[in-house]
Amino acid sequence: MASPAAPPPRPRGHKVNAFQLIALLLAFVLVAGVGGVLAAGLFIPAVAGAKAVTDTTIEVFNDLPTELDRKPLPQTTTFYASDGKTVLARFYDQNRTDVSLKQISPYMQHAMVAIEDKRFYQHGGIDVEGTLRALVNNATSSDTQGASTLTQQYVKNVLIQNALAETDPAKKAAALEAARGKTNERKLREAKLAISLEKNMTKDEILAGYLNIAQFGLKVYGVEAAAEYYFSTTAAKLTPVQAATIAGITQRPGDYDPTVNPSDSQRRRNQVLNDMYQQSYITKKQYDAAVALPIKKTLKLDKTSITNGCQPATAAALFCDYVTRVISNNDDGAFSSWGKTSTARLDTLKKGGFKIVTTISLKDQKIATKKVRNAVPVGKKSTTTAKSGEVVKLQLESALASVEPGSGKIVALAQNRPFDGSAKPIKNGSSVNFAADEDHGGSKGFSPGSSFKVFVLAEWLKEGHSLYENVNGTPRTFPRTAFHASCIRGWSPWTVGNSDGSETGSMNVLRATYDSVNAAYGDMETRLDMCGIGKTAESMGFRGSESGKSKVEVTGPSMALGTQNTSPLQQAAAYATLASNGTYCAPIAITSITSANGKKLQVPSAHCDSNALDPKIASTITYALSNVLKGGSAKGNELAGGRTAVGKTGTAQRSKAVWFVGYTPQLSTAVVVTNAEYEVDLHNVTVAGSKYAPTEQRWMYGGTISAPTWKAYMDEALAGEPNEAFPSPDSSLVGKPKVTTPPPSKDGGDKKDKGGDGSDLGDRIKKLLDGSGSGNSSGTGTPSSGSTSGPGNGDKHGGGK
Repeated sequence: MASPAAPPPRPRGHKVNAFQLIALLLAFVLVAGVGGVLAAGLFIPAVAGAKAVTDTTIEVFNDLPTELDRKPLPQTTTFYASDGKTVLARFYDQNRTDVSLKQISPYMQHAMVAIEDKRFYQHGGIDVEGTLRALVNNATSSDTQGASTLTQQYVKNVLIQNALAETDPAKKAAALEAARGKTNERKLREAKLAISLEKNMTKDEILAGYLNIAQFGLKVYGVEAAAEYYFSTTAAKLTPVQAATIAGITQRPGDYDPTVNPSDSQRRRNQVLNDMYQQSYITKKQYDAAVALPIKKTLKLDKTSITNGCQPATAAALFCDYVTRVISNNDDGAFSSWGKTSTARLDTLKKGGFKIVTTISLKDQKIATKKVRNAVPVGKKSTTTAKSGEVVKLQLESALASVEPGSGKIVALAQNRPFDGSAKPIKNGSSVNFAADEDHGGSKGFSPGSSFKVFVLAEWLKEGHSLYENVNGTPRTFPRTAFHASCIRGWSPWTVGNSDGSETGSMNVLRATYDSVNAAYGDMETRLDMCGIGKTAESMGFRGSESGKSKVEVTGPSMALGTQNTSPLQQAAAYATLASNGTYCAPIAITSITSANGKKLQVPSAHCDSNALDPKIASTITYALSNVLKGGSAKGNELAGGRTAVGKTGTAQRSKAVWFVGYTPQLSTAVVVTNAEYEVDLHNVTVAGSKYAPTEQRWMYGGTISAPTWKAYMDEALAGEPNEAFPSPDSSLVGKPKVTTPPPSKDGGDKKDKGGDGSDLGDRIKKLLDGSGSGNSSGTGTPSSGSTSGPGNGDKHGGGK
């Protein structure tokens, strides 16, 4: 025998007519006033037994909650410059900043009560008189009336916010309909929750909650954001006329926004002022003065306060985007609590109300942006000549990164092309950050060329060699057996040449460094463990720029001339290890994060390692680089006023990317010039509009544009700063010069073309060390790593003029 069918589930969400609702409200309010919400809930069935309401009404009432789930409100997160005061950018889902009632002007409090709920301080959550009047009117007339108290309006807004927080689309839609629908059931739910809320919150708490949650314009939530946007002030300083304007908006934010409908907004404002006067919140004199003011004259808009995202940061937009990627990538695990995915962490950023102080110096940032754009202007097509002889038009890129030695703080991150992270970037703009690595919005990076040689030199000194030790600078093919590596096997013979073929024969490592002689560095490498070079480079901070390939790649002998792509930011950080005399700090962009409730949160650490490089080796390398600016591959780019500074040029094979990386004790900066979109030989180059290379360059080198850009930035960024000296080199690592007479050069020592001075090598070195030596040769050969059998990176002397 078949089982009887189960009874259908009890229906939920039944309709309630106006008279049923009146009966429920009367019963609920009367009983709640005596015995509380729970008692009222228990007593309602007795009222129903008297046939005042139906069974269906009882079911609907019993379905309603008595506790309001108040989740934290979405708040605006703000990025600040290094001074902790200057706003860089804002991020929000709803533009809001929560404040306490003590931080809200009494005029603002009174204006809201006057216009929205004049019996706010007398009722217990619902205004029975107003509710009954509105319900009867709405049941018998086509003209509807509202009767919600501030408490009920607060409840409604909380329910809407809870619905918006739902992640499931179907649940979100249902919750929004329940919170916004024009039904008596919604009114009953709000009433029940409002009375319950009044039992658990004070009037001041409810008023503060409402003033923070309410909408006051299309992109404005809460009175603090409203005060900032409409009047460039804080909620605490609002005047009667300002408070009345804001209070008038919330009934219909789109219609009463004074920037959209000033006439309607002014009429509404004056109504609020009248209610304030009638309820004795302002005097007749204050009322007359306020209504006489045209609303347009009272506004003092702060349009930046409603901007959202990095784009409004203009010159600092590039850096701003970098910071957002630090967060979304969960750098150093500092943002694990913000979400499990990058999307979740960015969502937390937009809702968390954080105050994030960054490392950026806006002064230095503006200088950097100006200098890279002077060097390689945008919108003016440069030209280069392809191997086929075809003249190719292109837009070259120039990027600069500057960090503080000893802390890792990024003080500037700039590029010539305006940064635009939108789906369709502006003309000449780019959504790629050419100064950073791929994981932080950058490209896959650029070959560093001979700017990598400092890491070879560091390993040279670590393994017991000195600067005055002689090496062979003659271009040649090194057999496979000439090299040693403890961590890899299998590399090919390596043919290495010098950029113009003029550097040959025996020379000491000091000269090989400031003239950046490729073959000499190849000879040095035969006496070292290539894997040791890799370890030293990594310890000092060299990092690959491609995603997932940050570790130093030991691939074979050509690594000595910079075969692994890197970024300006990481090169600046690596050279900062030398500037700080051996301490490597990972680049950081954030110094502090404060939550909306004032709690200090974790930030990514620079993990400064004071043992990254022996201080004696660091100071000796700095000494070796000191002649690059005086008479080496970047001659003519010494800093103004005799300021102490050193650096190194770098030129990728066939000048595909040209670098200068240099530093003082206070600042380490890297500059690169390249065609970032695709590799191009910078041969017979004309850089349209360039301040530093106005004429055609047969080959572009690190000293052509990159070094002058570096100088221009450093001169201005360090203006007014003390001229600090570097520590003295270690005498045992410097060694003693071996004075020899070199063979005559191929050009007979012509000063004009080759910079020769006819003196022997020992004299030339001495003069350079004294700061009075002759300039670097400016030959015209092809920049090359000397590798004729595969890709490599090279330099006109490793990045000369």
